[in-house]
Amino acid sequence: MPIVVTPFFRKLLFKFDARTSRGAMREHHAHYIRIHHTDNPQVQGWGECSPLPGLSLDYRPDFYQVLQELCREYNSLELKRGQEEEGEYFWLKLQDFPSILFAWETAWVDFLRGGNKVLYKSSFTRGESGIKMNGLVWMGEAAFMREQIEKKLEQGFTCLKLKIGGLDFVQEIKILREIRKVAGADQLELRLDANGAFAVQEAEEKLRELALFDIHSIEQPIRQGQLEAMQLLCGVSPIPIALDEELIGVQGTEQKWKLLDFIRPAYVILKPTLTGGLSSSRSWIQVAESLGIAWWLTSALESNIGLNAIAQFAAEFHNPLPQGLGTGQLYHNNLASPLQVRGEELWYNPEQSWELPT
Repeated sequence: MPIVVTPFFRKLLFKFDARTSRGAMREHHAHYIRIHHTDNPQVQGWGECSPLPGLSLDYRPDFYQVLQELCREYNSLELKRGQEEEGEYFWLKLQDFPSILFAWETAWVDFLRGGNKVLYKSSFTRGESGIKMNGLVWMGEAAFMREQIEKKLEQGFTCLKLKIGGLDFVQEIKILREIRKVAGADQLELRLDANGAFAVQEAEEKLRELALFDIHSIEQPIRQGQLEAMQLLCGVSPIPIALDEELIGVQGTEQKWKLLDFIRPAYVILKPTLTGGLSSSRSWIQVAESLGIAWWLTSALESNIGLNAIAQFAAEFHNPLPQGLGTGQLYHNNLASPLQVRGEELWYNPEQSWELPT
């Protein structure tokens, strides 16, 4: 009997309007694949592919139909255990679908390691240690942002990431000033994410204004694809620049090296859903480290299945920088999982059972 891949869909509902410089989101469409062998159906590998509108290369209105067709095509091969390599050409089909590549890779690792959602055994998955995270503060009215900041500080976060570019710049400066009145740079690390909101001609001036508040780093201050402008900005910015969207669609070690060697950012932010999975992220890490560029991993609004894979992958590296793994609490109807936020850390409780898509 063959190995079978089955697609699933779940509409995730935000607890609030999740706003970036690209607009507000009230729901997020999550897609999953399950791999099992018909002789032993209780051993299942799960992966998540949830592309983001306006950002993911593979976001399209008929995404679920495409996923269903890929699963049907794979299942028609009727591959048995020991014949997995015969389906490797499928990986070639997925290069233009980075989120599916992430799900496919994750589901196979899970399946081959027993289907327990433990992709990498570590002190994290044994429940012995947590992963330090940044607290995420979403764009919105000033009062909404202040409320989020207060809650994160009460939880004990020492690193906050603020999305900027959606409010009037004067309002955003005012919010940063208020934060620094409460906590100085020695108490609280501030990361900013502009999502490409600044025009090239105004970016340097805005960065100099923002630098007055002891900013750790800023992600993607200008829109991706403007390589010469980004290179120049990295050279003059008083705030270390991190590349995020700039990494999307860059494939192969040589192209990754050329991009980072040309721009020379201080950091790269890795989102496996956007960059093509864990193997691709590992390649980015190797290239970045060879050039003396620091990095951290972050989720891209996945539900707990995708977040679990990213967190376990992050735990492999013992990266001391706070990771961006706090998105599991965004939804009213996220899948129950062993993932737990304790203070500013993400923990894994091996005693907690999983809720899986149906």
